[in-house]
Amino acid sequence: MKLKDIDKVRYRKRLNIVFFSMAAALIVIAQATSALFIYVFSEPEASHFYHIMAAVAAAAAIVVYVVNKYRHHSYMTEVVYVWDLKQQLNKIQRKQRKLLPAIEAGDNDAMVAMNFMYRGSKQLYELDDNTITIEDLVVLISALDLRMKEAGLSLSTDAYTPDMLDRF
Repeated sequence: MKLKDIDKVRYRKRLNIVFFSMAAALIVIAQATSALFIYVFSEPEASHFYHIMAAVAAAAAIVVYVVNKYRHHSYMTEVVYVWDLKQQLNKIQRKQRKLLPAIEAGDNDAMVAMNFMYRGSKQLYELDDNTITIEDLVVLISALDLRMKEAGLSLSTDAYTPDMLDRF
């Protein structure tokens, strides 16, 4: 995965529309399918709990299917990029306990992976207006930049590949 610049305003607008659409679809589909399930499979005096739960599960499955089907649509580019970036950063975060000692030992792949994580996190913080913790992240980036320069590595995140994490 490569970091790319995205328009913050357009991303926020599209993210809000996608999430509100998903929530509205969940509500409408769950209501409609629960009424259908109760009408077809239940009696008036019976508990409808399991019918409602089945309707919510069906609604969730339908929404997930539709989102996955339209994942590659141009409207979803920024939203999907951020979702994918967050998943990649979570993978690196889970390996961080092993990456930090490897950086201290001078491992190039560990430095490249953490560089991607720090710069990707910074991009997410800026997109989400998370200015509280960005200062701490800038300090970490500066320290890693110094280590990477001493090791003769490029500060670009383009060298990162997800399979780098397999060693850790």
